Amino acid sequence: MYFLITKIMKKIIIGIIAVVVLAALYGWMTYNRLVTTRENVDNQWAQVETQYQRRLDLIPNLVESVKGIMKQEQTVFNAIAEARTRYSGASTVDEKAVAATQVESAFGRLLVIMENYPQLKSAENVQTLMVQLEGTENRVSVERKRFNDMVRDFNLMIKRFPSNVVAGLFGFSERSYFEAAPEAQNAPKVQL
Repeated sequence: MYFLITKIMKKIIIGIIAVVVLAALYGWMTYNRLVTTRENVDNQWAQVETQYQRRLDLIPNLVESVKGIMKQEQTVFNAIAEARTRYSGASTVDEKAVAATQVESAFGRLLVIMENYPQLKSAENVQTLMVQLEGTENRVSVERKRFNDMVRDFNLMIKRFPSNVVAGLFGFSERSYFEAAPEAQNAPKVQL
């Protein structure tokens, strides 16, 4: 009988040790998963900030480039339009001659620009600006979504049983989602 009790005690002790080892192993693996996921959330936020920095660096430079080119071309086009208006409104031959000379002068400046710039670039530059703005905003949006997805995964891990026990023991707490500011409902204005 003593031998039977000893065997039962051994099995109980082995069972308790196995449960403790399995619980410790689970806690260790869960802790490592929580740390990894938290670091992934932090890394993804850094990606969001990288795209913000890209936006801050890129957009003002693009806008200024387009403004400069448009200003140069706008001066010539305004001179042509003004000379054409004068020619159309001219009632005497002298007025028409003066207006025609102004038109020719404006066209001459346009030809010089066209020689220096084989194709006028303002429409292309505005299009490029729009594509870059759209691309930048899309990149920011993608990175924000990835961040929110990672935050969701992390928050689920620390809320679900039994990993919530490990999270509570080691002080893991919920992370906040990226939420747009109320003024983000209004489209930003780019002024050239």
